[in-house]
Amino acid sequence: GCDSSLNLTSQKATEAVDGIFRSLRDIARVRMHMKQFNSIHNPGSNTHQASASYKPLLKQVVEEICNPDRPDPVDIEHMSSGLTDLLKTGFSMFMKVNRPHPGDHPLLIIFMVGGVSVSEVKMVKDLVATRKPGTQVIVLSSVLLTPHSAVELLFAPDRLQPDAHI
Repeated sequence: GCDSSLNLTSQKATEAVDGIFRSLRDIARVRMHMKQFNSIHNPGSNTHQASASYKPLLKQVVEEICNPDRPDPVDIEHMSSGLTDLLKTGFSMFMKVNRPHPGDHPLLIIFMVGGVSVSEVKMVKDLVATRKPGTQVIVLSSVLLTPHSAVELLFAPDRLQPDAHI
């Protein structure tokens, strides 16, 4: 609601920052229902507070898909794509049958709603090449984010239809 720095008031700035934090709280509330990917912050231990770290959600998801130990992923589902996979998925409800793992297929398609940055695409490419060589990865997104456009999206009045001219 402010077209230049001359019109910026303390109240307008406070309202904008409050809006950003309201959005972040909404995102956190949605992610609380996830079992595995509910946080991007690792607080560290009580004795080593300096070991606190940040691990992006996209990195967590790709690492889980490429995990060589192949535990049954909790927050990720494999979409059945054939009669064999469909039967495995159906029988897994009645008996102990290993469901297909998202990393079983040699093609991994990731679609990021809301945008992805070039550095995130490179991170995905490097992780897949290191942890699951021979897997082709395609990263798609609704928009390619730049540092400038990411900040504009934070301040967009309607985040579902942003007027950020990206």
